[in-house]
Amino acid sequence: MRVFSITSGAQGTTETDALPAQLPAQGFVWIACARREFEVMQAQVQATLQALCGTQLVDLHVADLLNNQLPSHYDYTSQYDVLVFRRLAAGQSETDFTQPGEPLHERTKRSGPPVLKRIDTSPVGFAVFDRVLLTVHPADCTVREAYATRLLNATTAESRSSGVKLPTSPADLMLRIVNQMVDGYLELRRELTRQLDHWQSELLRPGTRFSNWSSVLDARLAMHHLDEICEDQRAALQDWIDSIETWPEGATPAAVRERELLKIRSRDVLEHIERVVHHVRRMEQSAETAVQMHFSAQSNRTNDIMRTLTALTAIFLPLNLITGFFGMNFEFMPFLHASTGFWWTFGFMVLIVVVVATVFWRKQYLARTRR
Repeated sequence: MRVFSITSGAQGTTETDALPAQLPAQGFVWIACARREFEVMQAQVQATLQALCGTQLVDLHVADLLNNQLPSHYDYTSQYDVLVFRRLAAGQSETDFTQPGEPLHERTKRSGPPVLKRIDTSPVGFAVFDRVLLTVHPADCTVREAYATRLLNATTAESRSSGVKLPTSPADLMLRIVNQMVDGYLELRRELTRQLDHWQSELLRPGTRFSNWSSVLDARLAMHHLDEICEDQRAALQDWIDSIETWPEGATPAAVRERELLKIRSRDVLEHIERVVHHVRRMEQSAETAVQMHFSAQSNRTNDIMRTLTALTAIFLPLNLITGFFGMNFEFMPFLHASTGFWWTFGFMVLIVVVVATVFWRKQYLARTRR
């Protein structure tokens, strides 16, 4: 568990080893804990929230924060808001549902290409109070560690002089962490695109015998799953934006400005999620299109083969007719007993082959298909 006291003044961000007994004079408190830590220290965390905020988390919200299968969603009470957001970033997903939050020694192997195996879709829970932010992360959460490092580095004089600003409220901090989780997936776009482009080139290569169908089908299923996750993310954040509209107007110009900035940041995060949704759907369509184009190319190749076989059959069909005609068991037939009958018949058969083959060649029934 990591506890931070964040103020916008000269003190900046300070980290403590224990849960705070009281709120700082200015700023707010960020309590970041792993899911297993929150489960074990639930009584201490609830007592701290009661002392700092005058209220505790209800049992249903506690169950939501402990559930690592929960989709992204938003809920609220009169004292706090709860946002569960499934991250899309490089990492390892929690797969042991009997021990939530604990790092696994043997993880369940996931099918699909390597880039999709490295996408972590574990949920991160946020409980947003007026001056306290409680976050529940998966075990070894890189998002928490990366943003905690950013906060501590932002307190230096060099960072403040370069324009790095600390979050002004728990809601602002929550949106920044969510935005970092969304951008974590955007960093994987190039590798995903490269993988699908490789499959498309393999599927459309002439004469190829593509055998990695299981990975393509797993990729399609994974893309469909990511699409559902992104839709839940968008719906949850849209509910959060709608709830901001119901907040009471600020009593001071600074409060009004803070609320407007919160709306702007929320819309910016929503725009990033829209980009993720667009990219995931485009990747899903690319995988589907690659499969359809492969089957179309195979169908055209089969049609070319059947066209050639049909043309050859049509060329030799008159020859079979002639041989069948002279193979009948009649005693008196034209050219049957003539000394030159065989050569006349053979020449006529060659002429038929040449004429029919020439006609078929001009009509491109026997033309070679360009690859």
